[in-house]
Amino acid sequence: MARRYGQLKTVALDERDYGLPRAFNRVTSHRLGVVFIIILALASLTVIKVKPSTTGSEIVFEDSGALIDSPSEDVEICVSNIPPAARPPAPINPWASVTIDETVEIQSWLLSPPRNLNLTRGDAARPSDNSIYMIQAYYPPKADVLKYFSSLDPLDAPARFARVTIHHGAALEPVIRDYLVGPLPVTQDTEMRHLTEIYHTETLPYNARGYDALDWNVPEIYTKIAAPLTDAYKELLGGLPNDTLVAGGAGPFSFDGSFRRFWLNWQRDTPGFWLHPLNLWQYVDVSGTDPSKWDQLKIVYNHQVFDTAESFMDAFRNGTLKRVPPVTKKEEDLSWSTRERIGALRDLDNLPGPRSVSFAGLRYRVDRDLQYVSWMGWGLYLGFDRDMGLNLWDIRFRNERIIYEILQADLCNTAGNDPYKSSTALLDSYFGMGQSVRDLLPGYDCPDEATYLPATTFSATGTMTRKRAICIFEQDSGRPITRHLGFERSEFGAVKGYQLVIRSIATFEYNFHIDGTIEVRVSASGYLLSGFWDDEQGAYGSKIWNTTLGSLHDHVINFKVDLDVGGTRNSLLKTTLGQEVTNQPWFDDDWGEEVIQQRITREYIDSEDEALLKFPTNFQGGYTIVNTNETNKWGIPRGYAIHPGYSPVYNTVVGSKRLLKNANWARYNLAVSRRKDNEPSSSSMWNFNLPGAPPVDFHKFFDGENLTQEDLVTWINVGMHHIPASEDVPNTRTNTAASSFFLTPFNYFDYDVSIESANAILLQPPTKPGDPFSYTDYGVRPAHCVPQPPAPFEYYPEKVYDLDGKPAPPSTVEEMRKASELYLRLKFEP
Repeated sequence: MARRYGQLKTVALDERDYGLPRAFNRVTSHRLGVVFIIILALASLTVIKVKPSTTGSEIVFEDSGALIDSPSEDVEICVSNIPPAARPPAPINPWASVTIDETVEIQSWLLSPPRNLNLTRGDAARPSDNSIYMIQAYYPPKADVLKYFSSLDPLDAPARFARVTIHHGAALEPVIRDYLVGPLPVTQDTEMRHLTEIYHTETLPYNARGYDALDWNVPEIYTKIAAPLTDAYKELLGGLPNDTLVAGGAGPFSFDGSFRRFWLNWQRDTPGFWLHPLNLWQYVDVSGTDPSKWDQLKIVYNHQVFDTAESFMDAFRNGTLKRVPPVTKKEEDLSWSTRERIGALRDLDNLPGPRSVSFAGLRYRVDRDLQYVSWMGWGLYLGFDRDMGLNLWDIRFRNERIIYEILQADLCNTAGNDPYKSSTALLDSYFGMGQSVRDLLPGYDCPDEATYLPATTFSATGTMTRKRAICIFEQDSGRPITRHLGFERSEFGAVKGYQLVIRSIATFEYNFHIDGTIEVRVSASGYLLSGFWDDEQGAYGSKIWNTTLGSLHDHVINFKVDLDVGGTRNSLLKTTLGQEVTNQPWFDDDWGEEVIQQRITREYIDSEDEALLKFPTNFQGGYTIVNTNETNKWGIPRGYAIHPGYSPVYNTVVGSKRLLKNANWARYNLAVSRRKDNEPSSSSMWNFNLPGAPPVDFHKFFDGENLTQEDLVTWINVGMHHIPASEDVPNTRTNTAASSFFLTPFNYFDYDVSIESANAILLQPPTKPGDPFSYTDYGVRPAHCVPQPPAPFEYYPEKVYDLDGKPAPPSTVEEMRKASELYLRLKFEP
């Protein structure tokens, strides 16, 4: 039975329908209502069934002038969104995170008397105690992993170790130490040793220690810093700490570890407090381990500097303080910084937008236990750690390893004409890019049918697990990856541009394409770290509210990419595009014999000293990792090119003491060095507070070693120069605050391998004028079924476990804020 469907009529919100009478006859209306009820009753008796079309692939269009009859089969319900099981190349994930049970076991072992570490539990420790700050997996040497993957002999499986950070606050000379603990699980063979080989400094100064809320919430902070200024807070800022005001700190806290100090700024404690800075800053010294010695060093108000609280309060009381005009009634409405919807409803915006449905079932495979994913010839393991968050390992395409690892590091540098903004240069690994991850929003951060994977990280006070830390989904890019209009046989067609996306915190994502290309993309959204606006701030950003400055800043994110092109022995090829003037005898006098044309210059970069790189002007050329011992069918060395994507930037500021040496990698678009297991990252969490003496000095990776047919690592930067505008309120937008790069085959294959895809169409020209084109779709026909309804939206806080591995009581909102916003929102303890 043929079915025909009428098009649903949509009416604009302001559109009048002139085609219908103003009112129906009441009798007619009643009859129509009865008929409508009968139709609904009959429809409810219909059995809904689904059967995808699997008929032949050779089709010729017929010009019937009418709708084509649909199949006679009834429509079934679509299959569930559960991915089929993957088949990892090995039965273990060598880069798996430490489990909750393992962290408990490691802590118990470290707390035992034979270790003689004099440890205090992290949930009760003070700065003057010894305590465990961090436990996370320490990744095995590459050679050990490759040996195991080659043999798959359990005896070759790399030993499992943990990196443990201990704050030795009780030592005569307090210090931070990283230790290597293993092999795991803990047995009589487990040992610990001081982990030093990954650093360029002998010690980690205690003043550069990890963030600890107890540092900022001891009573001495309130007594010495806040209490003396109570009257000024109330009159100048319109409130009191922990009431309508909240503080935030700027970092880094030290230059070389000889002190631990920071600028404190004040903000209105209101939704979107980031956008409500006030015109008062205090410079605070929290050096050492004795809070009784912590003190206030400076106060700045409205560009006036005071060395003591007494001198500031004297000026406040005697009328010599130059005051900021009071807040007006209009400015008291702070709702502009919330995310509540405002404005008129747009036409048709009351309807839900389109959503992605895999009608024939998901086409990617997942092993949840091993965190392994495969899709369309791709396969890879996932890792996750506290410092860097999501990382990718052993990335293979068409059964060949393309990349051994991809890791990330991050920087944000702000500008401003106030103490807070001009002294902020953040390195997010200090705060933990993985530790900061929270669950993704289903249907918003990722499509409804996405698959989610969990992640677990350890902190000084317990362990946190997120159920939806990572999402995986396939998407139709909406455009073919290749297509051509042609009129000879088999030259007209297209291949669908499907992609697999692996994403975390809606910011870091990896897009895998069917031609062997990987796009690494970063996008940013959230509240600006803003400043107080006055007429002297114009050179440092934009006014985005009456008293709010959208501060100019850079984001630079560094990715470590260990490409293995045809094996681990690779070289760095530089390609330059230029022009030449040449004479050609075959041109006649109409044009003359002289020709100006493009030409390619290729050269290999042989030394690390020449491998700190920027993309050429106008992108006239680029860089490729090649294997000169492996060629394609045409005798060209197989390679993978590094293509800049959107916004390929490097850091603007060079020479600032707050970024003197700790983020040298941010000065370039990319760099290439010899791979070493003792150079696991371009930075470290300790670099943030040690810009003058960084434990990891990226420039020291480059010591003149040979790059010809060696195991190479490429360090690639993405980011943005963020000049804020009013459209950054309330939050920055991911469409423009984005950056990316591509890793794409460059003579790696003999042809474009996306042509292998069966999700393609090939058209043949008509044999008779006026006839339609015939086509083949390789037997892959559009599936048709009734999609399962999206799961009801729900969002729960992350699950927290105490140091004994037992579920902790549910966190209060304030506890969740402290864990997430850290020292950027400080509530003092009186």
